[in-house]
Amino acid sequence: MRNLLAPCLAEMIGIFFLTFLGAGAICVNELLPEGQKIGLIGIALAHGLALSIGVSASMNVSGGHLNPAVTITMWVYGQIDTMRAVYYVIFQLLGALLAGALLALIFGWSKALTQAGLGTPHVGLHNFFNVGGWQEYLMATAIEIVLTALLVASIFGTAVDPRAPKIGGFGIGLTVMADILVGGPLTGAAMNPARALGTAVWEAALKPGFGVLADHWIYWVGPIIGGILAAGIYINYILPEKS
Repeated sequence: MRNLLAPCLAEMIGIFFLTFLGAGAICVNELLPEGQKIGLIGIALAHGLALSIGVSASMNVSGGHLNPAVTITMWVYGQIDTMRAVYYVIFQLLGALLAGALLALIFGWSKALTQAGLGTPHVGLHNFFNVGGWQEYLMATAIEIVLTALLVASIFGTAVDPRAPKIGGFGIGLTVMADILVGGPLTGAAMNPARALGTAVWEAALKPGFGVLADHWIYWVGPIIGGILAAGIYINYILPEKS
């Protein structure tokens, strides 16, 4: 366990960074007066920069997963052993929940909770299309699959592949930013179960009932499927064969 402490702490701090700054940007945007809001571009930029720095800072310690879907994908393809994968996911969830707790302490009294849900991703396809119920959930899951597949492809292309350019986590962060610009209004573009759970738990605790968790399963199923599919394609058809 001692050998796992440093990488687990790196994962916890990295996901705290992403959750606090990403969801915090959504909360602040809700509180700003009209004309000063940072909007979708600002929120996407906050997530992208936070993840870029978090991955770059933790990459040499833990591999910079900062995402249970990424860790599970790496475990499926034998890139990480079972014990390390379990500890990584636990510490990722802890880091996100700590960030969510701090956001709840800061913004739980404001319309950042009542209108922005502390920055929790939620399905919003019904706001743009004539869909609802399971059709909306299935569409949202498909969107999260695609968005996460793009994210994992960027991880392999810029970090895992031995031919990758030495750009740290910035290619990964830019992918998240681009994904949010497309998927943010539709599903929240979580691509990350820990990022979604970190604020969802506190939103549910502060609001009457637990209905806010009704669509949370999407942010586990979609990212895990998307990550596994993208990694499978990259490993089998793009990654150079080991000599």
